[in-house]
Amino acid sequence: MDLEPIWLSIKLALLTTFILLLIGIPIAYWLSRKQTLPKLVIEAFITMPLVLPPSVLGFYLLLAFSANNALGRWLHEHFNVQLVFSFEGLVIASLIYSLPFMISPVKAAFGHLPKSIAEASYTMGKSRMQTFFYVLLPNIRSSVFTAAVLTFAHTLGEFGVVLMIGGNIPGVTKVASIAIYDAVEEMDYAAANDYALILFAITFIIVLAVFIFNRNAVKSPFE
Repeated sequence: MDLEPIWLSIKLALLTTFILLLIGIPIAYWLSRKQTLPKLVIEAFITMPLVLPPSVLGFYLLLAFSANNALGRWLHEHFNVQLVFSFEGLVIASLIYSLPFMISPVKAAFGHLPKSIAEASYTMGKSRMQTFFYVLLPNIRSSVFTAAVLTFAHTLGEFGVVLMIGGNIPGVTKVASIAIYDAVEEMDYAAANDYALILFAITFIIVLAVFIFNRNAVKSPFE
């Protein structure tokens, strides 16, 4: 069995999770503050991948990234970047597709923290940045961990969006879910079963890790 699709899936999931941790937590915090109409519109767009069929999202991303359209042509002409049928395109598509899995749990956790925590920190002379990193984030660490694991697991099993954007290029865009599809198409059920079992085992382990972490973590009374 060729393990390259497995490693490519893990690489994609790790990279997507890392980037979403960097950009998702600040976005979630911003969305958890006072609700306004613009914020509701932005949150609606962020949440859309949860309800949209992956093929629909993948199709529109394919159109946007295509060199025949303005965005894709601009990227190609100015940066010599082609996102369609490339690993970079998979990463961007995965960021969009998995964004709500990072945002939703973290936003909910920030929203449940009493305002008095931040106010007490400000009273003690802490800046907003210090309060965010040393007071607020530690109080939602279990939610951040859960969001990261969900994002990783969701990215690991992507199919529709990945197929639309990346196609099926061995070593470049052929991730494990595509390898399973190919094996079934070729009626090679043994290979499909091998890939499926590996993904099943990885997913089970990371979900179990969430339960163990949340059980053993010393939780804040405000979570």
